[in-house]
Amino acid sequence: MTASAAVVVAALAAVALFAVLQGRDGAQGRRPPVPGVSSPAPSPSAPTQQARPARPGPVLAVKIDNASPARPHTGLDAADVVYVERVEAGLTRFMAVYSSRFPEVVGPVRSARETDLELLRQFDDPVLAYSGSQSRLKPLIRAAPLRALSADDHPELYFRGAARPIPHNLYLRPKRVLERAPELATAQHLGFERGPAPAGGAPAARRTARFPQARYDFDWSAQQGRWLVSMDGRPGLLADGGRLAPAAVILQEVEIRQGAFGDRWGNNSPFTATVGSGGATVLRDGRAYEARWSRPAAADPTEFTTASGGAMAFPEGQIWVVYIPRR
Repeated sequence: MTASAAVVVAALAAVALFAVLQGRDGAQGRRPPVPGVSSPAPSPSAPTQQARPARPGPVLAVKIDNASPARPHTGLDAADVVYVERVEAGLTRFMAVYSSRFPEVVGPVRSARETDLELLRQFDDPVLAYSGSQSRLKPLIRAAPLRALSADDHPELYFRGAARPIPHNLYLRPKRVLERAPELATAQHLGFERGPAPAGGAPAARRTARFPQARYDFDWSAQQGRWLVSMDGRPGLLADGGRLAPAAVILQEVEIRQGAFGDRWGNNSPFTATVGSGGATVLRDGRAYEARWSRPAAADPTEFTTASGGAMAFPEGQIWVVYIPRR
């Protein structure tokens, strides 16, 4: 082989090798987007979401205080979904679910309730972060299909803030949870279909959800394209001065009945039944839509449909689910 021919052969080999490597990188490093699935910008804490499974995969769920001394909250705006539950004495607490973003700090964190165990059954192998629980509830938590990381058993994941009194000053460091459960860093499809608003709906500047000792107002901000949250007549603020402002709110009508547990002062811990079906009002894009929800079994995800029976679509961004008593 002449010298010039050898040069040509070597060049062709290099081009072929480059093409192989490019193809490998394209197949492994840049996945095409999945239709109908939110795709946040990839980062160590917000990777591309997976296609919708039959059951949402592992998530981090944090039980968060919402008594007046617990406000303003930290890291609540990073949650993908915020569930509002009624607890003792007519008050409420949050169950915040994190999958696409994990803030440095979340809290204040409070104790788990019986309602949480049924609610979280719709997720596959979730992690529950909470301060603790009463002794009678602990066997149920141990038997539940979740990974319980209480502050009582895992104090290294939490810290106490100096600016507030106990029990309203316990905070979680989610990144430490990710070190124990790295699979949580894969963002999950949480069962909410994303897409344009359905036809119909009624203009809604404000909607209110009332509990015996709590009130939530959701005011539509066309400028921000979000629902501004107020609690007990005051703006729902974050510790950094920001405003709680989900993209959509679901007022889900459920049965709230007497539970099997109570607190030390004799107040019953109500049980919120999240398995079954019923009506709902979906707030999105400044309008209110009548909807239906269905969750046949505890291991099933909750599905929302329009009044005509089609899948209810939600905008990109945080969703609040407020469990209100059936009408």
